Amino acid sequence: MADPRQVNELEHEKIGTLMWRYFLPAFASMMANVLYNIVDRIYIGQGVDALALSGLSVVFPLMIVIMAFGMLVGMGSAVRISLSLGEKDYGRANRILGNALFLSVVIGFALMITGFLMRDRVLVIFGAGPDTLKYASDYFNIILLGVPFAMTGYALNNIIRAEGNPRIAMYSIFVSAGLNIILDPIFIFGLDMGVEGAAWATIISQLVLFVWVLAHFRSRKSVTRLVLANVRPDLYIIKYIISIGFAPFAMNIAASLVIGVMNASFIKYGGDIAVAAMGIVHSTTMMMVMTIISINMAIQPIIGFNFGAGLFCRVKEAVMMAIWYATLVATAGWLICMLIPGTVVSIFNSDSIELRDAGVIGLRIYCSVLPVVGFQIIASNYFQAIGKAKLATFLSLLRQIIVLLPLIFILPEYLGVNGVWIANPVSDMVAAVVSFIYFRREMKKLKCEIPVTGPASAGITSSAETC
Repeated sequence: MADPRQVNELEHEKIGTLMWRYFLPAFASMMANVLYNIVDRIYIGQGVDALALSGLSVVFPLMIVIMAFGMLVGMGSAVRISLSLGEKDYGRANRILGNALFLSVVIGFALMITGFLMRDRVLVIFGAGPDTLKYASDYFNIILLGVPFAMTGYALNNIIRAEGNPRIAMYSIFVSAGLNIILDPIFIFGLDMGVEGAAWATIISQLVLFVWVLAHFRSRKSVTRLVLANVRPDLYIIKYIISIGFAPFAMNIAASLVIGVMNASFIKYGGDIAVAAMGIVHSTTMMMVMTIISINMAIQPIIGFNFGAGLFCRVKEAVMMAIWYATLVATAGWLICMLIPGTVVSIFNSDSIELRDAGVIGLRIYCSVLPVVGFQIIASNYFQAIGKAKLATFLSLLRQIIVLLPLIFILPEYLGVNGVWIANPVSDMVAAVVSFIYFRREMKKLKCEIPVTGPASAGITSSAETC
């Protein structure tokens, strides 16, 4: 049964207050996750050299693949556990938790073994050149050892949030990311371990997250309980975990594919320095995109609840407020990238003039239409929040796969390395225009069809409430 206080606040609390309350934990968790990658890049770029930074950029899409499998298990099991807890079926929730742990460990070890068997071949495919392959291989070798811990920690942390403990889930990420930030300079500079030091800092932090989440599920604070007898495969439960988790899994795999293809194109048309520049650009824009995704996470329960309750004015207020804030964030990022791109690049590496020049050009081109990205992300999420998952998936994949991927192959043939950069703003603009067409049509429906009472699907309309 839902908490009456939570239902009451979703229905009656001011939208701005609600959004802020839901935004802060989501933002804190997302930023802590982002720091795993950005801090490594900053320390390596400053403490080793530009080629080492390029090597880390090659490994990044492979880490997204690992995260995708974590989301497959984590998101799928979290949804199923939420449903079971709502039905007061604690036994089933505990069995799902056990199967989630089983899946995470099995998939984690499978990925680790596969990674060692195909390491150099995969790194070359994802853009490692002759000069950066050693850096990428040294880093990836160690990262692979921590894959089972990373998989399990990430997946089970989603369940902590799903069982109604978002603050504990946030603290989990804080502890892990904070440890990574502390260990990076010690290993990279103090012990002079270079890229290997960054990798060891990362997997130690992931091990701590792994221990933290397991300890939580054995503590009194946990709603679901980790019992050894439940850590055995149940094909029925595994099937439904995978069916729910497949959509976010597919999205992350698509993102990894695109980054890999871009790295390969940069190697072909711009060399290792272009790959390093892309790593800087991606880290910079990731901070902004994750902020917008945090806004998404904040408004999703607000929109979903009020749409289901037929309170369409609150739905419209929430989505328009989210678009406003997302556009504000994207525009602020755009101004930074346009006005002080050299300063941004220097945060990651201040020695290589060639990398600085490539990064400045890349930032300005890549972020040239950044203000529209905020709207596009919120619009596609809106359709997911109201249950139109297929349309939401199409709008999300439109940018990364349908438009961007072909452009990465076509434009560089005529424009060289700049063609790879230009492919991104073109796909951003196309996705924003298409999203606007669908979103505007949906807003018109929202304005005209407002139920008097009951769920949105009841089909009873009135003009009693005006947007």
